[in-house]
Amino acid sequence: MSARDELTVVHVMRHGEVHNPEGILYGRLPEYHLSELGRQMADRVAEHLAGRDVTHVVSSPLERAQESGGPIAKVHGLGLATDERLIEADNVFQGKTFGVGDGALKRPENWKHLVNPFKPSWGEPYIEQVVRMMGALDAAKDAARGHEAVCVSHQLPIWIVRSFVEKRRLWHDPRKRQCTLASLTSFTYRGDRIVSVGYSEPARDLVPAHLLAGAKPVKGRDKAFGA
Repeated sequence: MSARDELTVVHVMRHGEVHNPEGILYGRLPEYHLSELGRQMADRVAEHLAGRDVTHVVSSPLERAQESGGPIAKVHGLGLATDERLIEADNVFQGKTFGVGDGALKRPENWKHLVNPFKPSWGEPYIEQVVRMMGALDAAKDAARGHEAVCVSHQLPIWIVRSFVEKRRLWHDPRKRQCTLASLTSFTYRGDRIVSVGYSEPARDLVPAHLLAGAKPVKGRDKAFGA
């Protein structure tokens, strides 16, 4: 098989559940680690990928992503690399509670950040997320050519790069993202071109029902939505 026909799969994992009893939109803040349930999710994904031809595992620098990627790297006897491009999207509401039913949208001081949902005006532009995530995926593909790679990242950047690849608009309803905790969005490359995108939820039975893709938001329980 020639290099242009060689198949490589890059799985992009969303990290597992985070210990966040205060319901903070933690964004890029340090010291937010996986909960006990989140560690179980990470182990489940590692088990799911144990029989796959994974030769490269790389993660966002944030603790929750590193802790999610560790079991996968371990089961394949690999080191865990870090790529800053896989980091969570920047957000002006980082460090605050900002979710369903908490009244944040009614506060006048927040309105200036909500004027343009198409960019979006409250955080890192969608197109900038596409550029860095595509760069990270391409780097992982190059590192694992002819095999499989795993990148551990965060919900919004994963959904945005998938939307770009699948030629959907980048602005969207966050409640409809198909990117559940510990899910895998898998990009198959033929040579250097993405030819298909798949999605799976190896830890679906461990994910609280209100956090599954498409679930109806529950007041007071979704304040870290999108992390």
